[in-house]
Amino acid sequence: MGRYTHVYGDFALRLEEVELLRKQAAKFERSRDSFRRSSEISALCRGAVVLLSSHIEAYVKELGEHALDSIHTKAVCRSRLAPQFFYHVSKEKIEAIRNSSQPDKIAQHVQSFVDVETEIWANVDSLPAPVSSRAFNKGFSNPSFSKVASYFGRFGYEKFRRDFYRSLGHNAQTTVNNLDQIVDTRNSIAHGEISATKTPLEVKQMIETAKLFCRTTDVVFGDWCKNNLCKIR
Repeated sequence: MGRYTHVYGDFALRLEEVELLRKQAAKFERSRDSFRRSSEISALCRGAVVLLSSHIEAYVKELGEHALDSIHTKAVCRSRLAPQFFYHVSKEKIEAIRNSSQPDKIAQHVQSFVDVETEIWANVDSLPAPVSSRAFNKGFSNPSFSKVASYFGRFGYEKFRRDFYRSLGHNAQTTVNNLDQIVDTRNSIAHGEISATKTPLEVKQMIETAKLFCRTTDVVFGDWCKNNLCKIR
């Protein structure tokens, strides 16, 4: 069994494009005309932060998708799945029922749920078909630490925070703060705040934070899956 999932390997490869932007910004920063290139340096670093946040978000989603695929292919009994797992599988249709007020609309949505979803809702045997990752992942974005912890809660993993902090020890809180700073900076950039920029050195530190966060997440979520569902690495 490898230490990390293939999902982390894919994430590490995608970080290379963030590094390309950072290295170009650093090259401009070291040049004799760095002052004249300040706007270019800022644009490259802003772009790097946006990409980095997107890659972290994609990593978490893909790790979840990998777990979903493993649950199906390894025929995990549904009795081992948390109640909220099924809710997130069928969330769109459940919300459609909840948000309806007219009897005919409610009946239509209930019938749609019965026709499509009830085959999945059982407490015995394995899932009859793969779970839609699009439906399961819906609503997860901007990967702050609290949102990542909440996402893993969809699988029934309620102690991600505890395990993450135990794994990293005294480095845990700093890593969490730095991760949230990546997401906050990305959101500021997306909302057009010109002042929301970082230096090439700060971007480098953000990349290291992303690697540490995702490596640690890979280990603790992988261990939890092995102990509670099935192996994912």
